[in-house]
Amino acid sequence: MSGLLKSSIGRKFAMALSAFFLMFFLLQHFAINITSVFSKDVFNELSHFMGTNPLVQYALQPVLIFGVVFHFVMGFVLEIKNTGSRNVKYSKNNGAANSSWMSRNMIWSGLVILAFIVLHFIDFWFPELNTKFIQGDWSGMHDGEFRYYHELQEKFLSPARVSAYVIAFILLAMHLLHGFGSAFQSSGMNNKYTKGLKTFGKLYATLIPLGFIIIALYHHLNHNH
Repeated sequence: MSGLLKSSIGRKFAMALSAFFLMFFLLQHFAINITSVFSKDVFNELSHFMGTNPLVQYALQPVLIFGVVFHFVMGFVLEIKNTGSRNVKYSKNNGAANSSWMSRNMIWSGLVILAFIVLHFIDFWFPELNTKFIQGDWSGMHDGEFRYYHELQEKFLSPARVSAYVIAFILLAMHLLHGFGSAFQSSGMNNKYTKGLKTFGKLYATLIPLGFIIIALYHHLNHNH
């Protein structure tokens, strides 16, 4: 792995693989969260299963954390490595004419998304760790019923927090619109299916963040008083 990461192509390939992994996780995360819009009971059951399943807690969760850290660290490394060559290229060509705004500012959207992930961890993951591993409560219950749906609604009471989520998901959509195509290109998957992959990438990059925005707005507007 260390030898692979020493080359520019190797780093880009590793970055692409981590991107695919995180996009798969994002889809799975969305699939569970969107049920909260339609069924409190289904959302509670799925959340309890994911929150207490040993495979998820002790195997998949550490892999996910590693994937998040790896993706962002590798993104910063690639940005630093590419800065010099990019400046030389832009001195010869009109950079703005030859690349999109997002492709030139992936690092900034990435930093905002990273800040959002930290907020998300503070809102949901850290409290879960405290409840299960420090307090030792794996029941998932509060006042005689599962607590997950109620906790989700509580997090979206604040207009400021909802606004932060909306802004973060808009930037995530822009990040994905460029990143999806880059990941396929870096992994060598550009072929006769490229057009279909680009269409799928645009749909994914638009609909998944939009879905998360709808979830946040729904719970903000329909919380129990």
